[in-house]
Amino acid sequence: MIEIERKFLVVSEDFKTESYKQTRIIQGFLNTNPERTVRVRLKGERGYFTVKGKSTNDGLSRFEWEKEILKTDAEDLLQLCEKGVIDKVRYEVKVGDHLYEVDVFSEDNEGLIIAEVELNHEDESFEKPDWLGQEVTGDKRYYNSQLSLNPFKSWT
Repeated sequence: MIEIERKFLVVSEDFKTESYKQTRIIQGFLNTNPERTVRVRLKGERGYFTVKGKSTNDGLSRFEWEKEILKTDAEDLLQLCEKGVIDKVRYEVKVGDHLYEVDVFSEDNEGLIIAEVELNHEDESFEKPDWLGQEVTGDKRYYNSQLSLNPFKSWT
C-alpha cells in the first residue's frame, strides 16, 4: 500500500481539546536503512510490525506494509531493536474531512510535537487548523526512524 501524508510542526496545544482519542505509542526499529525501515510498535494494548519503503524525493509518499501482532511478540521484538526507542502520545483530531494524528514526543524527543495528515492523492486539498505550523514533509530529521538515531534533544 502506498502511504501519502503531509507532516507539520505544531505551534500550540489547542489540538488537545479537539482530540477524540489519545494513545501511548512505544516503538523501536529493527532496521533504519532509508531504503526500508522495519518498525515494531506498541500502540496501547496492541502490537504492530511495519515495513516502510524509501520515500519519494518530495517525501509525500512511500510504500507501507503493516500487520498487527500479539502484544507480547511486540514487547519481545522491542528488545532486539536498535538503540533509540520512540515514546509518544498520539492524539487523533478530526478536521474537516481528514484525520490528523498529532504526536507529542517524550524522553529524548521531548518538546517535539508533529501532526500528520494522510491523503488519498498528493495534490488533495485539506483544512489546516490554527495549531498547525511549518510544514516539514520530506525533512528526514522528522522521520521517527531518524528521531530514534538523532533525537530532538540533541539538535542545536
